[in-house]
Amino acid sequence: MSRTGGSAGEPAEAPAAEPGTARVVGYVPGAYDMFHIGHLNILKRARLGCDHLIAGVVTDEVLERAKGRPPIVPLAERLQIVGSMDCVDEVVTDVSSDKLVMWRRLGFDVLFKGDDWKGTEKGDRLEADLGAVGVRVVYFPYTVHTSSTALRRLITGS
Repeated sequence: MSRTGGSAGEPAEAPAAEPGTARVVGYVPGAYDMFHIGHLNILKRARLGCDHLIAGVVTDEVLERAKGRPPIVPLAERLQIVGSMDCVDEVVTDVSSDKLVMWRRLGFDVLFKGDDWKGTEKGDRLEADLGAVGVRVVYFPYTVHTSSTALRRLITGS
C-alpha cells in the first residue's frame, strides 16, 4: 500500500527512486501500545529517511516477554492504528525481538529506533547483528515526556 502525506506538517512520501538506483526500504519496529506523540514522531522522522517505510508492530506475546506485561491495546487494533498513518507505507506483524528475523522476511536497508537504545548493550548488539548484513541503524530522539510506560502508570497506578 502506498501513501503520500497530505496534511500540513506531515512529510510527503519520498519520491520514487530514479531508474537504475536502489530504493531504500526502512523498518521501524515498535509496540505502539497506547499510540502517542513519541510514536508519531519516530514514524514521521523515519518516513523522511527512506523511500518505503515498513512499520513492524510486535505481537502481544513478544511485548509481554520484553516488558513483563501484556499491552493495553491488542495487536489487531495496534496494527490498524499504525497502518492508518499516512507516513507508513506498509504495516506488518513483528514476531520476534530478534530483528534479523524480520530482516530475512522483509529485506530492509535501514532500521529506525529511539535513541534510548543508543550505547546500550541491546543497541550495540542490534547494530552489530544488522551491520553484519549491511543494514544501518538510525536513532531518533526519544520522547522523554510521553511514553506508553508513563501512560500506563498514570492510568493504572502501576
